[in-house]
Parts: sequence; C-alpha cells; structure tokens
Amino acid sequence: MVPALRSYLTSKAPFTEAELEQFEATATVKQLKRRQYLLRSGDVCPHMAFVVQGCLRLYRTDEEATEHILRFAIENWWITDAESFRTGLPAVGAIDALEDTQVLLWSKESFDRLKKEIPAFSALESQLAGRNLDAQVNRLYAAISRSAEERYHAFVQAFPDFYQRIPLRMIASYLGVSRETLSRIRKHPGA
Repeated sequence: MVPALRSYLTSKAPFTEAELEQFEATATVKQLKRRQYLLRSGDVCPHMAFVVQGCLRLYRTDEEATEHILRFAIENWWITDAESFRTGLPAVGAIDALEDTQVLLWSKESFDRLKKEIPAFSALESQLAGRNLDAQVNRLYAAISRSAEERYHAFVQAFPDFYQRIPLRMIASYLGVSRETLSRIRKHPGA
C-alpha cells in the first residue's frame, strides 16, 4: 500500500490489515503533470481521488471564461466533483494539477463498496462529508460578511501550506477578489 494512505487511514480510525489491503486492491495510482487534467468540465467524474503528493484545484468557468476556484487539495486531502461523482451527470467543474501530482483513485462502485464493507471507513467518510459541508457554509458566510482583507488573512492563517504553493492569482480567484485587490491587500496589510 502507498505509505501515505496507510498512515492517513490508521491516523483516522482503527482499520484492520485486511481492510487496509482492500483499500490498496481497489485503488488505481495516477501520476499527473503540472496543468494536466484529472477531470474536464463536461465529462462524468468517475473517481474519488486521494492526493498522495502534489496539489490540485477544483474550479468552474463562467460565461466570460473567468475561472472560479472552489477548492484546493494537497497531500492527504480527498477531491472529486461531488455532484458528478454522486449523480453520474456531466461535471460542471474541472480538476487539474497545479504541481506534478500523484493521486489514488477509486471508482464510484469501489468507493461505495468500501463504505458498505468497512464500517470504520463509512464513519470516516460521513465525518469528512460533514466537515466539508461545514467548511462550505463557513466559506459562504465569510464571503458575504467579511472584507476581502479579512478573507485573505483568514486564508493565510488557515492554509499556510496552500499560500506557499499556489499562485496569487488563484488565491484571488478562491477568495473572490481581483488580483489587483489582493496585491493591494498584500502591499498594505491592515489598511
């Protein structure tokens, strides 16, 4: 098994050796080069991905071809286009690599089977889904109640690893501000 996944899983729940081997047997390893897509908009999202190494982003593009970044994922994070993965409908979003990246992939059938056959994983997945929902609600609340400067400082404090690895234009997109606004905030902190 990929040591990073084994370490991640055993830090979250008391998995048996047989359960860990089941994770390994159902996973596919995929290497992505920087800027390579894991999922293109319009394709059905066939996999749940666990990031072993690297950095991915999930984003959507509007009618004016402006990218809106919904989330990032680095080592030990899960990522998918949840709506497409769950429903089998074409994805509105896209997922691509910001760095050379290694992921482990599970098909929907394999992922659902793991949840059904391994109670500890089902509980973990439910916990992660709940935390993801909480994070989305908190991000929405911040977007409507906090200034751009407050959102930027909260981002840097909450995700120092992201801040060091992700281009500022993408951080601006994630925060819902222009590059110019983000540059002004960074030049004049506290202003």
